[in-house]
Parts: sequence; C-alpha cells; structure tokens
Amino acid sequence: MSRFNISKKQPAVYQRLADFSGAAEEAAKAAGLDPKLVELVKIRVSQLNGCAFCLRMHTRDALKLGETSDRLAVLAAWWESQYFAPAEQAALALAEQSTRLTVPEPEVDASALTDEQIAAVTWLAVVMNAWNRVAIRSGYPVGP
Repeated sequence: MSRFNISKKQPAVYQRLADFSGAAEEAAKAAGLDPKLVELVKIRVSQLNGCAFCLRMHTRDALKLGETSDRLAVLAAWWESQYFAPAEQAALALAEQSTRLTVPEPEVDASALTDEQIAAVTWLAVVMNAWNRVAIRSGYPVGP
C-alpha cells in the first residue's frame, strides 16, 4: 500500500486534529503541567508508536525548553532510573496506559497528580497517538 500525506488529501480533518491538539495543550497548561513534562509525554508516546517524525520534533522542543540529554536518553526506560519525580512517573505511566490499552490495565499510582492533571495527560496521550498515526501513515520524511 502506498503512503501519501493524508493531511493534504483531507485538510479539513487535519485542521480538526490540530484544533483538538491545541485544546489538549491548553488543558495541560490550565492543569499546571510543566511544559517539559508535556514534551516528555509526547516523546514517550511517540517512542511506543515508533514515530520518527514526532520523536525528532518533540525531542528538539524538549531540549529548547531546557530538558536534559540524560533524561531524554533514559526516557524509554524511565521506571528504571532515578531521573523522574513521582508526578513525572505517574504522567509517563498514564501516557503508556493510554497508548498500549492493555487489558487488564496495570495499576498506576497517580497520587502525585491532581484529577485535572490526570485528565490533561490522558488527553495529551490521545492526541499524540493520533499525530503519530498521521505521520507514520503519511510517511513523513525524517532525515539528517
């Protein structure tokens, strides 16, 4: 099956996804989530989905916000490191849960997050999953 940029074939649908993404970003900000954590969630979801385009974009965004290369290097195994605070661990676990949709769901200790933050992280993961699928299905080029 050939790949083509689906956003160019259905720009109105693409714009709705962009609007949805903006609403999720606003919810994350309103919930008091650190912008670096927002990028970590996007990167982790993109790692799980294998989206090179989104990985490169959000890694660059995280670095611009002051995220460290050490934390980015261990993000794929965040639970084995001591780099992430309890709220970050909870957000990353929620993002993974929203991406993998495993049954039964593993228990997530989200006590370090407010209900508003839990909802915001979940929406961020939902949106990032959608963006990953657009980028992967469209075959967005990712080169040096």
